[in-house]
Amino acid sequence: MKTGPASQRPCGLTLLSLLSILVGVVSGVICGAFRLLLEGADRLRTVLSVGVWHGFPAGLLLILTASAASFLAALMVRRMAPLASGSGIPHVEAVLTGSAPAAPLGLIPVKFSGGLLALGAGLALGREGPSVQMGASAANVIGDLLRLGRSDCRVLLAAGAGAGLATAFNAPGAGAIFVLEELVGRFEARTVCSALGASVSAILVARAMLGGSPDFTVTVTPEVIDVSTQLLFFVTGLVVGLLAVMYNRVVLTTLRLADCLPVSVEARAAAIGALTGCVVWQVPHLAGGGDWLTQSAINGAIAWSFIPALFLLRLAFGALSYAAATPGGLFAPMLALGALAGLGCGDIAHVVDPALAADTAPFVIVGMASMFAGSVRAPLTGIILVTEMTNATSLLLPLLSGSFAAMLVADGMREVPIYEALRNRAASAKR
Repeated sequence: MKTGPASQRPCGLTLLSLLSILVGVVSGVICGAFRLLLEGADRLRTVLSVGVWHGFPAGLLLILTASAASFLAALMVRRMAPLASGSGIPHVEAVLTGSAPAAPLGLIPVKFSGGLLALGAGLALGREGPSVQMGASAANVIGDLLRLGRSDCRVLLAAGAGAGLATAFNAPGAGAIFVLEELVGRFEARTVCSALGASVSAILVARAMLGGSPDFTVTVTPEVIDVSTQLLFFVTGLVVGLLAVMYNRVVLTTLRLADCLPVSVEARAAAIGALTGCVVWQVPHLAGGGDWLTQSAINGAIAWSFIPALFLLRLAFGALSYAAATPGGLFAPMLALGALAGLGCGDIAHVVDPALAADTAPFVIVGMASMFAGSVRAPLTGIILVTEMTNATSLLLPLLSGSFAAMLVADGMREVPIYEALRNRAASAKR
């Protein structure tokens, strides 16, 4: 992080908060454009795969296109900005702890274009990782240009990362809490005000570009949660906590195995891209970040007999996609898995006692937050994120119960949070 001397007097709270608004506006423009183009790529991919590309010759071309896009994304990352690989959130955390230098300005175009290629091709990756890292990088550039001190740059970098998350999911509250709970790990006035200012200004810019509707539509939520039903949500959190531990271990194991392959990173990405092309060709709705799966689970439109197979398919596909070393995050695929797990728990609860589990949508939403809490170990961020994405404001108690249970399981199994594990893995690779 290129900053002024550590002894330079920090900015006042008012000035720093005003600068955070500038950071939010810049982050909102970059990340809003990123999301807007991704949504267009997703629609185009679905239309082509369902219609024009359905036959064999066209399907083969789709496979080759996805393979080439993944290859190019990995090549850009390796040659132009190695720090753009993967989610980017572990790197942002490392910068904030002082164990890694901030990414240069050149990361933003690589992360932007590489993310469009990889996610547009259909890899099971999330848009939030690139958005968080691009927001943080933009904030760092602004701090350098203004010659701010080290502590001010650190606060703005964290605020820019939160603005990126807010833009990725149209969730300003989650963006601010993510900064305090996951990135910084403490609540202080300068960080709180900057995180709020950046997230709010970023979301205003993004909503002007994208609209303000929640990511998912939820039509039915319970008005009263009695003790018996609350117990079912707690059990759901326990089950999803186990699956969150499995998710973390599968991702990390896949990365270790991928590193042992006697091929270049680009060749590996091309092979995973070809597999992605097959998925897009045959089952297009299962490709990408998983928003279609999440909405289908909320709607209860997935038969219980398909849930285990879909979960395992997306688990393996997501881990392989992350091993491609292209830009792309873990949040959205993780939430899709949590939604599937929650739907399965809701179906079982309905069989056990139909009177207590008449609607599965609340279980899906609790499953999403519980998966996040068990994997990332940031329950407040997960709860607020899922609430903002679904507008299910009446489910606070079930969300708290499920997230607590998932955290209890993950901690009891001594599972390292996924971003800490990825950060430790990156640090070990440098030694």
